[in-house]
Amino acid sequence: MHFLLNLDVPDLDAAIDFYTRALDLRLARRLFDGQVAELLGGPAPLYLLRCETGSEPCAGARRDFRRHWTPLHLDFLVDDLEAACARAEAAGARRERGISDEVWGRIAVYADPFGHGFCLLQFNDRGYDSVAEEALACPLQETPTPT
Repeated sequence: MHFLLNLDVPDLDAAIDFYTRALDLRLARRLFDGQVAELLGGPAPLYLLRCETGSEPCAGARRDFRRHWTPLHLDFLVDDLEAACARAEAAGARRERGISDEVWGRIAVYADPFGHGFCLLQFNDRGYDSVAEEALACPLQETPTPT
């Protein structure tokens, strides 16, 4: 199985500029009469969907691109956290928490210019294996190595 990542944004050109500069993704193509951008460079394509502020994604909800919390966010694995932080900040990301050291590696928490939270992670040699409770009977696919 494969999955696709979709991210609503109010300004497609600004979002393309941010995500290509901040995370070294590349614009592959535009779709749906130019309302969607496909970005490649990670293990799954990231689709930026232009959506109007105030539009209704589902019953009773309205899109609001101010900073918001959501239970789903993107984590980007990087080889050099300081360099990735500098690149993201130069592109317009807002750092919300300084770099912290964890047993599995290091993390920095950000918000993009459209209100979405994301994290930059740098794994140590063991990554999440250092916090695994037990081996699974059917091991998951190996964690992709960041590029």
